[in-house]
Amino acid sequence: MITKCRAGALGCLVLSQLVFNSTAFAQDASAAAKLATPAATQVAAPAQPLYATVNGKPITQGEFHAAYANFLRQKFYHGQVPQEQLVQARKDVSDQMVNRILFIEEIERRGIKPDSEDVDKRVQGYDQRYANSPSWQKSREAMLPGLREQLNQQSQLNRLEQAVKNIPPPTAEEVKAFYTAKPELFTEPEKLRLYSILLAVDPSSSRAVWDAALLEAQGIVRRIRAGADFGEQARLSSKDASAEKGGDMGYLHLGMLPDTLQAKIDQFKFGEVADPIEMLQGIGIFRLDERVAAKLQPFDGVSVRAGELLLRERQDQAWKDFLAKLRAAAKIVVVEAPAEPVAVQNAVPK
Repeated sequence: MITKCRAGALGCLVLSQLVFNSTAFAQDASAAAKLATPAATQVAAPAQPLYATVNGKPITQGEFHAAYANFLRQKFYHGQVPQEQLVQARKDVSDQMVNRILFIEEIERRGIKPDSEDVDKRVQGYDQRYANSPSWQKSREAMLPGLREQLNQQSQLNRLEQAVKNIPPPTAEEVKAFYTAKPELFTEPEKLRLYSILLAVDPSSSRAVWDAALLEAQGIVRRIRAGADFGEQARLSSKDASAEKGGDMGYLHLGMLPDTLQAKIDQFKFGEVADPIEMLQGIGIFRLDERVAAKLQPFDGVSVRAGELLLRERQDQAWKDFLAKLRAAAKIVVVEAPAEPVAVQNAVPK
């Protein structure tokens, strides 16, 4: 039987994060030890204000805000969170917390057990990974019960997903129909054979530096148009990785180049050296030698992949339908302080 983490969402969050950051073990050892203390010896904590309930099971405001803060740290670790994305981020966290309670209830209903052997291997993996960490050795016994409980839950959740997605493979006729209906999935995109010379310029350089590079590029273009060998000029002047190949960039699929550069290349004439182009990395000189049109791959060559894609699509839909059914039957109560709790069906906490 699966149980809610004894420490609540915040405690579970601490336990899960500790195992991924060995420097945090020492800092949080005392907190982890407190979380592992038998409930009978702990002083009863005051009731926490509710964020929501799912089929009567509480999500406290503290649990939600801890999960929300962790979500933002993971998704926007590189800097400040864009204001316009905060609403969607809150919804995503709400969905995750509500769904997890519904999944746990379904696991209990089905009597799904964790894969004990796999859980043991994962615990051994942490022991091996942090064998030389004094912090891990010091706090291991305090954190192990909570860690194992989280691993057990994840194992059960994985088994639930596997059970829901265990559907029959599509027939040959269904795979062929899928291939016919979605040719874009099996079409090799257009590709270009492109040669280049890059005169590198630091983006922070002054306008005078950029203008000097542009003048140099214009001189190279004039020499090539007058009969100089493009490949030799690339080997002499280019700072691109293709320089040693005479500027040959090989075949580039549509979408591999920046949109602004692609738009200019689309105007090129085959075999002609275009005027220099100012780019982020510097000044570019290009020659388009070949354009290979997009091509639909024959069914016989992609039938296996088509079957895999169709099966995956149906499995994903089965999971979405399963979740929608759980939520349709759930009673979710959203608490919007200071207003009274509002009972709603099929709602997402705000």
